[in-house]
Amino acid sequence: MADNASRPPRSAPSADAARARRCTEALRDIAEDCTVVSEALLHSAYRVAAPNTELLQRLVALGDLVDEAIGVVVVRQRAQGEPLAALSPIAKLTEDRLRKKYVPSAVDSALATRSRPTPVTCVLNTAATADMPLLRRPDQRLASALTLMQKGSGRRQRELAEKMGVHESYASRMLSGQRAPSWKHVKTICEVCGVDPARMKPLWEVAAGVQPSDTEEPVTYLRTYLQGLHYALGSPSPEVILTAAQHTISAHDIDRALYGPGVPDWPVIDRLTVALQSLTTITRPLWRRAQSAAENSPTDTHS
Repeated sequence: MADNASRPPRSAPSADAARARRCTEALRDIAEDCTVVSEALLHSAYRVAAPNTELLQRLVALGDLVDEAIGVVVVRQRAQGEPLAALSPIAKLTEDRLRKKYVPSAVDSALATRSRPTPVTCVLNTAATADMPLLRRPDQRLASALTLMQKGSGRRQRELAEKMGVHESYASRMLSGQRAPSWKHVKTICEVCGVDPARMKPLWEVAAGVQPSDTEEPVTYLRTYLQGLHYALGSPSPEVILTAAQHTISAHDIDRALYGPGVPDWPVIDRLTVALQSLTTITRPLWRRAQSAAENSPTDTHS
């Protein structure tokens, strides 16, 4: 009869590289979702009339995301073949409790069916965006770019309206951001003003809530979007941008983000986005998409 007293100690967890990779991707998704919910909470907190029920909903949603992320980290630790002992004191739970609370198969199932929150910045002209800083709204970034384009070309609004086949007052509202232009109208404005419409496409897509197509090269798309923001701000010099970013990035960082090579780390894109008067909740998914593409094509330095 076997001697239970001489049972060998629990061995280290076996590694599961595929599950570890899935956890890493899921953790990135959840981290982005935390930012989306945090942005929504910030907007609600700055609205004096925001009901407490709305604030509590935001807080509960954020708490759920944090717990979900903890589960992913625990499963990732096990999938990487690492012991739970390192996480136990941080989580303030015993190893056994972590093991039972965050079962890999259950976490896998939850990740496969999870839904993601919608950024409030993707829905224009609603109560949610009414309190958003006006200049940072994507429709205003596009309007600023189109207005600078029109003034820089010397073309009159009346001429643009005639080319678009609309009334002059309608063209004026598009240029001021009071009316959302169609892509057809944006293309016409660009062509009349002598600007390549491709330079404005990411700005328009973001303002219209259109997702980049699979045919768009992610690294080029991110750069074009940042270049559009730069243009919409009046093409400020690196010195002006550095001052706006409080010198937390360098002139080389700015040049690389706008023109390459490669894709800078997120802190650079984050600070540049704010300096160019846009929202990081918009550039973050574009950056992540570009970063993934660059990681899969390490030899790409000029796209």
